[in-house]
Amino acid sequence: MPTTIAPRIRTLVLLFLAVTGALIAGTGQASAHAALTGSDPAQGTVVDKAPTQVSLTFSEQVSTGADAVRVLDPKGKRVDTGEPSAVGGTTYSVPLHSGLPDGTYTVTYQVVSADSHPVAGAYTFSIGAPSATSVSASTREAGDGAVGGLYGFGRYMSYAGFIVMVGGAAFVLGCWPAGTGVRALQRLVISGWLALTSATLFLLLLRGSYTGSGKLGDIFDLELLGQVLQTKTGAALVSRLLLLAAAALFIAVLFGAYDKREGEEKRDLTFGLAIGGTVVAAGLAASWAMAEHASTGLQPGIAMPVDIVHLVAVATWLGGLCALLVALYRGDTPVGLPAVRRFSQVAFGSVVALVVTGVYQSWRQLGSWSAFTETRYGQLLLIKIGLVALLVGIAWISRRWTNRLGETAGGKPAGTETTGAETTGTETAGTETAGTEATGAAEAEAVATAGGRKSPTAGKASAAAKTRTAQASATVTEPEPEETGETGDGSGSGSGPESRSGAGSESGSDSEAGSDSEAGSDSESGSGSRSGSISGSGDAKRAAQLARQRAAMDATRQKRVRDADPQRLGLRRSVLTEAGVAVVLLAVTTALTSTEPGRTEQDAKAATAASSASASEGTSGAVTLDMSFDTGGTDGKGVVSVDIDPARTGANEMHVYVTRPNGRAFDIPEVKVAFTLEAQKIGPLPVTPDHITTGHWSANGVQIPMAGEWQIAVTVRTSDIDQVTVSKNAQIG
Repeated sequence: MPTTIAPRIRTLVLLFLAVTGALIAGTGQASAHAALTGSDPAQGTVVDKAPTQVSLTFSEQVSTGADAVRVLDPKGKRVDTGEPSAVGGTTYSVPLHSGLPDGTYTVTYQVVSADSHPVAGAYTFSIGAPSATSVSASTREAGDGAVGGLYGFGRYMSYAGFIVMVGGAAFVLGCWPAGTGVRALQRLVISGWLALTSATLFLLLLRGSYTGSGKLGDIFDLELLGQVLQTKTGAALVSRLLLLAAAALFIAVLFGAYDKREGEEKRDLTFGLAIGGTVVAAGLAASWAMAEHASTGLQPGIAMPVDIVHLVAVATWLGGLCALLVALYRGDTPVGLPAVRRFSQVAFGSVVALVVTGVYQSWRQLGSWSAFTETRYGQLLLIKIGLVALLVGIAWISRRWTNRLGETAGGKPAGTETTGAETTGTETAGTETAGTEATGAAEAEAVATAGGRKSPTAGKASAAAKTRTAQASATVTEPEPEETGETGDGSGSGSGPESRSGAGSESGSDSEAGSDSEAGSDSESGSGSRSGSISGSGDAKRAAQLARQRAAMDATRQKRVRDADPQRLGLRRSVLTEAGVAVVLLAVTTALTSTEPGRTEQDAKAATAASSASASEGTSGAVTLDMSFDTGGTDGKGVVSVDIDPARTGANEMHVYVTRPNGRAFDIPEVKVAFTLEAQKIGPLPVTPDHITTGHWSANGVQIPMAGEWQIAVTVRTSDIDQVTVSKNAQIG
């Protein structure tokens, strides 16, 4: 059993990391938290007169830079003349050159929303009439690419470091003060501090490129770094670094001076560390709250303190869980039942705080039940709720294992076999063995040194007794459960009466040896005395070495017996499962903080729809398309004109006119029209107009389902066998 624990741990850890990586990779680029809800000129419109500026309206306030908004002519040349500026509310404008020629212009924008996430997009409008353009209206998504992936990884590591550092320190200080001397817990908390510090510096370097060009080469651009330091996010990251310096001092005291204090002085230091640690943890949590979701939108004054409580509760629960896992698997000192029970109580309080703050945050970010299923934020939130419920269920199982462990520790009658933490019998036996060995050692030493000299035989006896004394002392260094059928080995490591019997017989032998030595002839040479002294010194060194080896073997055997305890093994497995679910939960939470809240997404969609409808209603004038045709037969040449009014989404009135090359109207056997939106793969949508008079056909209620650049194809038949199809593109809607 013990030999399979480590491979299983490695397998489970690798599995959890693989699931987490897949989840993070599947989240794609970070979704923007502000959306373009309107523009002037509107998207896809054709204006008669060149505008003097372009205005953009967003769903919330945004931060703009020198190149945040660009306007490009059909050849790709910039025609904007200055930096964008706020004109009121959430509307921003950029001035244009005067006297712009006719054609299709492209507007691109990249700004930073109030909750620190980049927003990018592009659209087109036309002056006079649409034209071909060399500019692509599709731009890269904000926050994607290699820089976006690195930034997402940095965010995940910063959350993980915060949770491990805060939760691990809280577990040691509040649940298991004896853990300050456990090296594995020290490494865990320090690793959390290092991860959070490194991730914060990493994010600070990436921030400029993440919200700007997205190029790896701009990561070390000092000019961009200076601009980042002047933003709200930059200030939050710098504040986090300053608080981490205070956290380093806290950790140094917790694992240094705290372990050396006793009594009233230790209680005072515990109180001071608790107050200082809470302040530092709340400050670190505030560095997220002041720069992300909680800082903007509905009720920010309430949302930020709630977010701080939420983050600290998460860290206390999940970070403490990691510390308990390390203590159960890696700690040389076994974690006691009272510490496990105290953490169970702390975890319950943290879960209550999470539920209360989580309900408020869900209401604030979603706003409606439909947002749970209609928005990406709501869908991720449902996954998070499911994982939390699963985690609570596993925690309940862990609590049951804890209760069983308590029953095992407190309910065994005296003299029965123990399997948990009860080692009273072993301690007693070990203590008696040690006392007997010490007595034998003292007697042998006293007899051997009587008369001012020590014989080689006495030296060996004394060293052997000391060896057994050290071995017996090592045996009681850490309590060990009694095992049925295990016998002593004659070195003082046995249990119960066997150890006492062995100690007595050995002591007697040593005393006899000393007496014989003392009663012997006094004709021993000086060189013999020196030889015996040297031999005794060598035996003492070997005895010390054997004692250390014996102590290590005893500790290993005790750990093996402790690990074989079914109650403790069940607790360890359930805690390990909790930690695995927590890793996935942290990945979902990181993705959730990078996703546009459901309330904002739905409000943006509604505003965009209203803006589109208003723009469509405000568009006046019909679209007229003239197309020459030649069917190749008699009277096969002419011009067909198509008028579409009002040329917007919904119902339109269409008129078709057919004239000869000299402009005179004439009738032909058949005219058919078809509409195709190739960009969305819609159509062709056929329309057969009614003949009204010579050279005139008409159709009412022609439905255009959505705005876009439509292809209007007209099929003209001038005889039974002569026909041709001509087409042109036009922006409708």
